[in-house]
This record gives sequence, C-alpha cells and structure tokens, in this order.
Amino acid sequence: MAHLTSRSGYRLLEERLNRFPQGTTPSELLDRIFSLLFSDEEARRMAQLPLRPFSAARAARAWKIGLTEAEELLDRLASRMLLIDMEIYGERLFVLPPPMVGFFEFALMRTRDDLDQKLLSELYHQYIDVENDFIRNLFVGGDTQIGRMLVRESALSAEQSLHVLDYERAGAILRDAQHIGVGLCYCRHKKQHLGTACAAPLETCLSLNRAAGSLIRHGYARRIEVTEGLELLHRAQEAKLVQFAENVREDVNFICNCCACCCDALGAARRFAPLHPIHTSNFIAAVSEERCKGCGRCVAACPVDAITLATAQADGFGRKTARVDAARCLGCGLCPSSCPFTALRLDRRPQRVITPVNAAHRIVLMAIERGTLQHLIFDNQVLFSHRALAALLGAILKLPPVKRLLAGEQIRSKYLESLCRRWDG
Repeated sequence: MAHLTSRSGYRLLEERLNRFPQGTTPSELLDRIFSLLFSDEEARRMAQLPLRPFSAARAARAWKIGLTEAEELLDRLASRMLLIDMEIYGERLFVLPPPMVGFFEFALMRTRDDLDQKLLSELYHQYIDVENDFIRNLFVGGDTQIGRMLVRESALSAEQSLHVLDYERAGAILRDAQHIGVGLCYCRHKKQHLGTACAAPLETCLSLNRAAGSLIRHGYARRIEVTEGLELLHRAQEAKLVQFAENVREDVNFICNCCACCCDALGAARRFAPLHPIHTSNFIAAVSEERCKGCGRCVAACPVDAITLATAQADGFGRKTARVDAARCLGCGLCPSSCPFTALRLDRRPQRVITPVNAAHRIVLMAIERGTLQHLIFDNQVLFSHRALAALLGAILKLPPVKRLLAGEQIRSKYLESLCRRWDG
C-alpha cells in the first residue's frame, strides 16, 4: 500500500508485535488486514503499550494523556478485542494480544456489522494459507508451541486411561475453569466466507478463565456452564472433531474443536510435520496387522495424514494394511474410533511430552528458543512491575539448567545468573 510509510502506525505496531515470541511477517497483506481491524492512529497507540499486563495509568503515561482519556481509548480497543482486559489481584489490567492466538481470531469469533468479515477472511486466507511465511514462522520457530493435542479418552483402554493426567483431559480442564465461553470457530467462520467450510458445527470455540471473562464481557463469546461445555465436547467428538488446547497445565485459556479441512493449526501440522508445529498427546497410534482389513477408514479419519495403506511386498501387490507415520501422529485418538475391526489402538509414547506449567512458563520457553527473551525482561516502553518481573524470573528459574543458561546468555543478566546459582544451591 503506497500510502503506508516505513514509520506509519501499522509499521510501528508490526515491530512491537515482533517482540513477542510469536509475532508477524511483513507483507502488504498484513497492512491491509491491519487497516481493516484498526486505524493507523490506533495502531500507533497500541505500539506504545507494554508487552505484559498494564494498567490504565501506565497506558496514560506511555501515551502522555490524561487518565480519563486513556481509559476511554482502552475501553474502545477492548470492546473490539484488540486488547484483553482482565482483573488481577483486584486491579483491572490490559494485555496486548499477539495476532495468533489473539486478535486475528477474535475478529471472527462472532458476526459483526462494523467489519467486512468476508474481505477479512479473504485476506487471512492469502496471508496464512497462500503466502505461508507467517504460519511457518508462527508454528515452527522453536520446540515449544502455542497449542497441544488432547487425547480422545474414549479411544483409550482402561489401563491406558489411568496414565492421563487431569490437565490432559478436556472435561477436567472445563471443570477447573473460572469462566467458560463459547464463540464461533474462527477457522470455519473464515472458510464459510470463502465458500469452503465443512458441515461441522460453527459454535465450538471454547474460551476459558481470564480470556473467557474478557470475550464474554464484550460479546465475543456466550457464557456457558460446565454441563453445556461437556455436552459441546461430546457433540464435537461425535462430529469427528479433535480437541486442541493451549499448551499449559494451569489456567488454560482455550480449547478448540478442530476439523482437518478448516483448522489452521492442523493445516500447519500437515504442511510442516517434521518441524512439529503442534505438541502431541502422550499417546501414539499403533496397528494390529492381523486385524487390519485395509479398508482405509483410518486414512480418511486422520486429520494430519499420518496413516497410509501399504503392502508387505515391494511391488505393491498383496494385502494392504495401515501404516502409522510416528513423526506425523499427534495422538488425537480419532483413528481407533473410526476402525470397525479394532485394528488400531493408542500406545503410550516412549518419552513423556512435557507441558509448560502456565502461560508465563510457556512464553519464557518460546522466547528463549526464538531469541526474544530480552524483549520480555527489558521492555523499553513501560518497565515491568515488580510482581510481573518476579513471575517471569520465577518461570526462568523453573527451567532445566541448559535452558536457564540460554536465558542468561540472552539477557546478559548478572542478577539472573546469581538467582539461578542460588536456586541450584
């Protein structure tokens, strides 16, 4: 777009977002997406905000305006889910979310008259599905990812189900949530505008805890109780959808009910499988060859193309049986449920998948792997509060020694080195 200068609000916001572990990829399409979602001046204001939770008073100082004016602007941005507002320790705070998982999705989690959602969907499709750079950088920038697969518990044997921890169970996550909201599935809503959506239910995107509180408050999600949430999970499984959740153990903020044909995350898993863009469950599909009839139902059911039919003979003749590609399998449990001959099962993975404790832990891991940890600790827009800094350093101290060493190298902090030594001592 010719009218966008290198120092426009959009460019400044892009630079700001790229200080997150998951940011953006420069593109004319990104500029057009930004121009639909907010004005250049709003982008300029957003670019001045801290990376971590902040108060209206801090925003007012960053913007050099009065508190009342700052609160009014923050409320307008939060009402369009360009900011997330939440209450922490009795104080109303705001967070600038990343594009994904963040304000890209929020824009399509309900129908809106103030936004050309069809045009936005077309731009998203070009930016995410055609250009490829953004989705590749988002999902494959490091070992730690945004989301993880939840296993379909009904596909497990009684013995195997004993090894599923509560934070790996969709139902247990819902029961522990302080707030539960349901909104439109961003992915299928986008595909609906493109004329390529499947017949799966549209209202299936579950937001939880603090994120749900903000989405419900501003009309982007409908508040539901645990009973309705559990029923929604059941209906989603009947529709052969898989559960994809935030990659944390505590205070999970979302559970998506995903289909292979529409979901951006599953699409990334198919395209970039060797780079593991989604954390697997702690299970992997296995085939009982003596039972397999080679019907191919499991091949059709697998959302990430992890199953093929093959013969024992090199010439391709002979009886076909299912083969599981261990590097691709997410352990969702959809294939055993689709097999009429009980030829597929879920086995435990040889090495347990480690899930970050909470969002701070995950963000620190992602920042270390992507070389952006210094941006979280030394935020030059508005300095950390002592509480936020303590939380971040606490997350660093819980890392394995090798990753703590990497963290220390990135921020060059004598204080952090001293803390790590005391922690080990």
